[in-house]
Amino acid sequence: MNTGFETLDYVLFVLYALLILSVGLFVSRKKDGKEKSAEDYFLASKSLPWWAIGTSLIAANISAEQFIGMSGSGFALGLAISSYEWMAAITLLIVGKFFLPVFMKKGIYTIPEFVEKRYSSELKRILAVFWVSLYVFVNIASVLYLGALAMHTVMGVSMTTAIIGLSAFAAAYSLYGGLASIAWTDSIQVVFLILGGLVTTYLALNTVSGGEGWWQGMQLIYEKAPEKFHMILPNDHPEYMNLPGLGVLLGGMWVANLYYWGFNQYIIQRALAAKSLQEAQKGIVLAAFLKILLPFIIVIPGIAAYVIVQDSTLLGSLGEAGLQNLPSSAQADKAYPWLIQFLPTGLKGLAFVALAAAIVSSLASMLNSTATIFTMDIYKGYLKKDANDGQLVQVGRLVGIIALIIGALLAPLLGGIPQAFQFIQEYTGIVSPGILAVFLMGLFWKKATNQGAIKAVLLSIPIAMFFKIGPKGWLTDSAIANWFPNLPFLDQMAYTLLLSMAVLVFFSWIENKGKDDSKGFTHEKETFATNRFFNLNSYIVLLILAFLYAFFW
Repeated sequence: MNTGFETLDYVLFVLYALLILSVGLFVSRKKDGKEKSAEDYFLASKSLPWWAIGTSLIAANISAEQFIGMSGSGFALGLAISSYEWMAAITLLIVGKFFLPVFMKKGIYTIPEFVEKRYSSELKRILAVFWVSLYVFVNIASVLYLGALAMHTVMGVSMTTAIIGLSAFAAAYSLYGGLASIAWTDSIQVVFLILGGLVTTYLALNTVSGGEGWWQGMQLIYEKAPEKFHMILPNDHPEYMNLPGLGVLLGGMWVANLYYWGFNQYIIQRALAAKSLQEAQKGIVLAAFLKILLPFIIVIPGIAAYVIVQDSTLLGSLGEAGLQNLPSSAQADKAYPWLIQFLPTGLKGLAFVALAAAIVSSLASMLNSTATIFTMDIYKGYLKKDANDGQLVQVGRLVGIIALIIGALLAPLLGGIPQAFQFIQEYTGIVSPGILAVFLMGLFWKKATNQGAIKAVLLSIPIAMFFKIGPKGWLTDSAIANWFPNLPFLDQMAYTLLLSMAVLVFFSWIENKGKDDSKGFTHEKETFATNRFFNLNSYIVLLILAFLYAFFW
């Protein structure tokens, strides 16, 4: 395969790799000859400044899942997929104001540890095992697969070689240095991620305009594919089942976002490692602004690729290479890697560095959080309660290696998925509503009990599967089946959340007869007070988002 990569592109990629490894290992070094403590390794000594938190949040979040998956969804359905980014900006503000103050007040390392403080060790064990399994079998495997797909398409390397290379790169600095090396290198990775993404967007739009510039290109894709620029999809849209109109703003999208940003270990761990609550909240504001920008460097290239593929003249201008690995509605995830092939020498290398930065930073974050939960909540919690700091750090590194090996073995099995981003969202959505119900009720309802929470988590799975498979799956020939609508998966998540909360309320009421639970939280008004900086910037974020939704309605 002719990748078009030239010497300068390879040099840029190698220099990027050396820079990240050097910074990561430098930060990881022993200071004053002292061994790392568990707090050093898993929470970066609780010393992260706001800008490191904000950039690290984005670096952990943006991966091949977004660059490849969301660009593919942009190709297939358009700008509407940006709701995952733009609504996440609002979610971050909610997390910063209402969730984070409680987490930091309790001084927790992990989300399962919070579960133990509010409910019980039993529920903590259930969720710790679930999260380790989810990170290894879904998140790590999917990031490796999509990253390898990009490297295969752009550089021509085999999928196996790419998976091994990405695994080794992430492991080289993250497993030894822990969260500190990940967070500090993330600040560099985000610069590459944004610059490289902007370069790809500019040149994709410039191609559409025939060299007349990005603004002309933006106008042209808006004119040639107006159906791709609606944030709220109508009922008859072919992708309505993925993004169900107003249900996106009022329903299940909130479940996905609140679960992901509020109770996801490899995301919230950055904020827990902050110098202070105010520093963490400033970092969250920075991340919210970056989330507003991201669709313009991730989704717009996918729409540009769609316009190019539909226009025979534009496609012909790319030459014979334009017909190789051509994206289609069935293979939308090829859109972003396909575009990178046509960038000029040097810029192609920069764009691929951005993609690599997104992949490696997210992979490193997932490995660290998998190791954190297993070590602090399972190993120390149940297997060796008297483990010292040195043992905890060594176990964390070993768990990271094992998780990486399993993820690498599973990654090739994910081939053939047409829109990987939607696939990941849908299947994570089976388990997230029940867990979100337990956390929301635990945070803000003092009557929630441990037994109520356990039953809500366990029953949420069959509830979710009922909506997913539905009576139509097992009453095919029955008229009863026609009474049940075929629900979009985001609506399924919303109904599953509400029913899971109802289950929790029912069993908690039976257990405590309406009395407050002994582990219930009491919040003072001052707990949720935020300073002027947070409030002012939150209003600015909300105004920008209101304009974007009004303009692209």
